[in-house]
Amino acid sequence: MTRLLVLLALLAAWSGGVSAQQLLDWTPEEIGSVGRHGPWPPSPVRDPSNKVSGTPAGILLGEHLFNEPRLSGDGRVSCATCHQAGREWSDGLARARGTVELDRRTPSLWNIGYLHWFGWDGAGDSLWAQSIRPLLDPREMNGEAARVAALLRGDTALTCGYERAFGSKPGNDDERLLVETAKALAAFQATLVSPRTPFDDFRDALVAGDRERASRYSLAAQRGLKLFIGEANCNLCHLGPRFTSGEFGDVGIPFFVRPGEVDPGRLGGLTRLAASPFNLLGKYNDDASGNNTRRTRHVQRQHTNFGEFRVPGLRQVGRGGPYMHNGSLATLEDVVRHYSEVSPDRLHSDGIPLVRPLGLTAEQSADLVAFLRSLDAEPPPRSTPAPLCP
Repeated sequence: MTRLLVLLALLAAWSGGVSAQQLLDWTPEEIGSVGRHGPWPPSPVRDPSNKVSGTPAGILLGEHLFNEPRLSGDGRVSCATCHQAGREWSDGLARARGTVELDRRTPSLWNIGYLHWFGWDGAGDSLWAQSIRPLLDPREMNGEAARVAALLRGDTALTCGYERAFGSKPGNDDERLLVETAKALAAFQATLVSPRTPFDDFRDALVAGDRERASRYSLAAQRGLKLFIGEANCNLCHLGPRFTSGEFGDVGIPFFVRPGEVDPGRLGGLTRLAASPFNLLGKYNDDASGNNTRRTRHVQRQHTNFGEFRVPGLRQVGRGGPYMHNGSLATLEDVVRHYSEVSPDRLHSDGIPLVRPLGLTAEQSADLVAFLRSLDAEPPPRSTPAPLCP
């Protein structure tokens, strides 16, 4: 009789208790922590420093300019050369390649419109200011303001698109036309919002108390998520719906570029930010109130910023390697191993360390990777942009 009761109980669990088998126990505190990583997608944002941000005409002009190789010095390199839609808006290379190989990896553009510092070192305080840098950098597109301005004035379609976006024909000020080109580029880039993922479905179901729907999320990903928000404390830096603070940290990646040369990271970025005529304290900020200048005005350059790099968002992370600012880690497994084994001696001696060796077991490492891969989804196919002036 006892054996029959056990068999009946097992049958009941198999037929009607799937949720109990496939859903780990989640405390109210854990559910609250998971909930703070959503909902997704967030509401669109508009950059008040950019008058064409969020405007259909500005976005369309920006998409055409993003794919325009004539902005470069040799007429062969566009923004899309390095930021490829089919490679998660990066290029799949360990280090970016323009006219020469660079020292840092091409960052993905997913969800870039939600940041407040731009570039691995935060040398841009707006997306449009950041978009100017590769246009002019001789190591990247090697363009110049006069070339950009001549293209806007001389190409009939671009002239028409510019007039629709900015309300007038391109003027005679080459630098202003360079800035407005970058503002259109920024308007387009801000539309690149990553798709919903298996994590988002789990997060929404867990918060709503829908055990049946939450149970569709793999047990390995659930265990990895518990590590992420718990023992490993990954969400101290990779927080919120975008899984990033948008700030900077030293995570133990060597900052030597080559013998005798180092990449100072955030320390150098703040120097370039202060010297840039295109920062938000300059004349090209379209926000007359000046409310968006506080962060730039008050940020302080400190020695602890040496070797710090921007905390990347983790959405689409499994589809976008290699990893770290210099592309030095090839796979997600390598990244998890780095954080499991990172040596405190590799961290900056000043300030409070952001990371510590986690000492993960093989199973914990695999679970953490499974969770990170649940932040991936196949983006919908992109269509050819509409003509600027039909």
